[in-house]
Amino acid sequence: MTSAAAPAHPHSDSGFTRIRRNFRAWRHTRPFWAGLLVLLAAAPIIYFPYFNLSLGALSVAMSTTAGAGSLVIGLTLIVLGGLLWFQPVIRFFAGCVAVFLGVLSLPISNFGGFFAGTLLAATGGLLALAWGPVDGPAQDIPDDTVTASATDDRQGGRGSE
Repeated sequence: MTSAAAPAHPHSDSGFTRIRRNFRAWRHTRPFWAGLLVLLAAAPIIYFPYFNLSLGALSVAMSTTAGAGSLVIGLTLIVLGGLLWFQPVIRFFAGCVAVFLGVLSLPISNFGGFFAGTLLAATGGLLALAWGPVDGPAQDIPDDTVTASATDDRQGGRGSE
C-alpha cells in the first residue's frame, strides 16, 4: 500500500472548514464590517439611558427623559445593520442614515452612549458608504492594442500639424 492516492489534507473538507469558507464567501459580497459596527453602535445608545448602577448603598440612575428617543435610535440602527448584511443594495441609504443617527444620538442619548455609540455608528455608516461590490475578475487588455485615433495622434496623422 502506498500513500500516493491519499489526499494531502484529509480533513480539509470537514464541516467547520466548509462553513468557514461559505461564511467568508458570503461576507465578501456585502458590507459585513459596516453592518457589524452599526449593530454594535446600538448597544451603548440603548443601554446607557436605562442604566442603573448600585455601589453599596449608593444608587446611580442614568434614566433620562430621552429614553424613548434613545430606544428608537438604537432599534433603527439594529435594523440598518441587518439591512446592510442582507440587502447590500441599499448601502448608500443605510450608511447615510447610520451616520445621521449616530450624530443625532449625541444630544438625545447621553452623548451618544458616551461617544462610543456615535463613533461606532459613524464609522460603520462611512464604511457602508465606501464599500462597493466586486465586479468579478478583471480582464487583461494587451498593451499593444491601441485604437486607431490614438495611433494617428501619436504618429502625427489626422489633425496634427
